Amino acid sequence: MPDITGYRELSPEEIALINSAKAEGEIVGKFIATLATLPDVDQRWLAIAKTDLQKGFMFLVRAIAKPEGF
Repeated sequence: MPDITGYRELSPEEIALINSAKAEGEIVGKFIATLATLPDVDQRWLAIAKTDLQKGFMFLVRAIAKPEGF
């Protein structure tokens, strides 16, 4: 596996957890996309929710991977 700058070697368990987090993120992303098609959904709040959820999943992956850099 190629090295990723700023990241340590991940265990198979950590890789599995990250892949699970990413799979859950895809499910949430599809739900957000479905909500975006509904006319009565406030699209501004949905956009904010989407951004914050994307950040949350990114933070979750970083919590598992524990990168060494900024």
